[in-house]
Amino acid sequence: MKLYIAEKPSLGKAIAAALPKPHKSHKGYIEVGNGDVVSWCIGHILEQVDPEAYDIEFKKWQMQHLPIIPDKWQLKPKFATRSQLTVLKTLVKKADELVHAGDPDREGQLLVDEVIDYLKVTKAKKQRTQRLLISDLNLPAVQRALQSLKPNQNFMPLSISALARSRADWLYGINLTRAYTIQGQKSGYNSVLSVGRVQTPLLGLVVKRDEEIANFVSKPFYQVQAHLSTEQGENFTAKWQPSAACEPYMDEEGRVLVKSLAENVVARINNQSATVNQLSKDHKKQSAPLPYNLSSLQIDAAKRFSMNAKLVLDVCQSLYEKHKLITYPRSDCRYLPKEQHSQAKAIISHLSKSDQPYGMAAQKADLKIKSKAWNDKKVSAHHAIIPTEKSAQNINLNSFEKNVYQLIVRQYLAQFYPDYLYDLTQATITIAGGLFKASAKTETQLGWKSLFAKPSSSQSDTDKAKKSKGDFDEPQTLLPNLQQGQILQCNYGELLEKQTQAPKVYTDASLLSAMTGISRYVSDPNIKKILKDTDGLGTEATRAGIIELLFKRQFLQRIGKTISATDIGKSLINALPDMATQPDMTAQWEATLNAISEKQSSYQQFMSPLENTITAMVHQAQQQPLVGLPKVAFKPKRKRATKGKKFTKAKAG
Repeated sequence: MKLYIAEKPSLGKAIAAALPKPHKSHKGYIEVGNGDVVSWCIGHILEQVDPEAYDIEFKKWQMQHLPIIPDKWQLKPKFATRSQLTVLKTLVKKADELVHAGDPDREGQLLVDEVIDYLKVTKAKKQRTQRLLISDLNLPAVQRALQSLKPNQNFMPLSISALARSRADWLYGINLTRAYTIQGQKSGYNSVLSVGRVQTPLLGLVVKRDEEIANFVSKPFYQVQAHLSTEQGENFTAKWQPSAACEPYMDEEGRVLVKSLAENVVARINNQSATVNQLSKDHKKQSAPLPYNLSSLQIDAAKRFSMNAKLVLDVCQSLYEKHKLITYPRSDCRYLPKEQHSQAKAIISHLSKSDQPYGMAAQKADLKIKSKAWNDKKVSAHHAIIPTEKSAQNINLNSFEKNVYQLIVRQYLAQFYPDYLYDLTQATITIAGGLFKASAKTETQLGWKSLFAKPSSSQSDTDKAKKSKGDFDEPQTLLPNLQQGQILQCNYGELLEKQTQAPKVYTDASLLSAMTGISRYVSDPNIKKILKDTDGLGTEATRAGIIELLFKRQFLQRIGKTISATDIGKSLINALPDMATQPDMTAQWEATLNAISEKQSSYQQFMSPLENTITAMVHQAQQQPLVGLPKVAFKPKRKRATKGKKFTKAKAG
């Protein structure tokens, strides 16, 4: 008997539907026509034990016990799903062959692997275990996946990476939370100071941004525009480019801070001749944006529809499991396997019959176009999020589902549209010894951008920000037909006075962007080099939950669309050492975890230095009194007396 172990019931039922009939449904599993069985986990049905399981003394939080580092790690069944584990235990014993059908990511790989290990499956049976990778719950896609089983041993690095992450989170969270809570109690803060490997640096980003905004002092800066004309009376503008001699009067972003310097330039160029000394015209092209992974989808949904990360993930799960309209949503990949291109005809055929706006866009898609998204080398256990071979025409989607689905469809259809083409003309002009630049952009082919066209009245936040900052580097619509060496007339110079702007308060989109591009916030240049394209704070599957956890613990708050730290969150970050609040260490850990999954590092290479780091951080916590925390008294708990006894008060432990 072959036993398929799915990650959750919905996946198990989809697998069973593709196997021989008739089916017999039992409690916790389905028996199919050829005698094979499909069963499932219910998410994680095993969890890390509490510290007191290793030593009863650890039940009381004391500094002398830290750091707690298990010699032999233990898991325990989750209480709510114990019965399903019992079902699996019986079936695993009867099975001749196992098929691992966890979700196609590192968490899904570990989730089933740890059940197989916990149930003490023999080494021989483990080696014969196969891996079923399903990213689309529709019947044809499941049938194709069943024809492409792979040895489960090939995915062990993915499982080891997830195992290392799980244990790292336990070690970091248990030890640092206990250490700083104990120190906080010494200063009168008698509540838990929760510290996490990912959540605390993320909170640190928000606190730092809030402080930058609070301490920001706006200052004026100055730009000069030259208003030029040709002999034919054609008018255009050029922007002054300050020389090296002006650097003492500029800030680190190259903005001129001394008004008299800019006024002098204006006076010098009024009614002066100008010369075109350099001229270039380049034909530019821009490829379509890649299909979505989860984070890029969450960012766009936040920008477009003000949806938070958790909501987008929940909507995606519904589109995937309930409606079967999209592929596996918790993907960190933005590429597609080459073989998937053969399915594009069926997908686009369904989309083209829709009465939604994307129906017309699908009709214009060119299947002969194959974008850079199809790249086997960039695809590991899962691929980008795309529509499935199922029509949404007769499915009643709510507004959130409809909006997210349309984003996914549009991004997919863009892969079948030509490049966006434009000509970029740039001119360097000398006026009274000063250097000025002008540029113009002429679109020659909209291509995929026709799918992303906005009403002319709309203006993106980026455009508004550029306008508020006085950014005149954006190309003009048109330039006259200039020639190198041509003499022009500068009719007048214009002084533009602007104000520097404070950093923007975080939003759902910008906070997710910060998590996925964490190297921008890393201070150590060596770690910046290590991160490269693998940087990220948290994983695709965990980022939404981490953000929500900070709200739940009242460390973050929403004010309209913005996200800021609460007083409790600020006090916590200000009380902790920089190592705990900055993303450098955690970002490096994420890079190493990714390297483990790609067989470029090992479990021991990750865990040994991590244990040393945690030991050092615990010692540092012991030496550092916490200041700046509010006074919080123990909250007494009431114990209900039995047999007529009075209520008594007990301290919170």
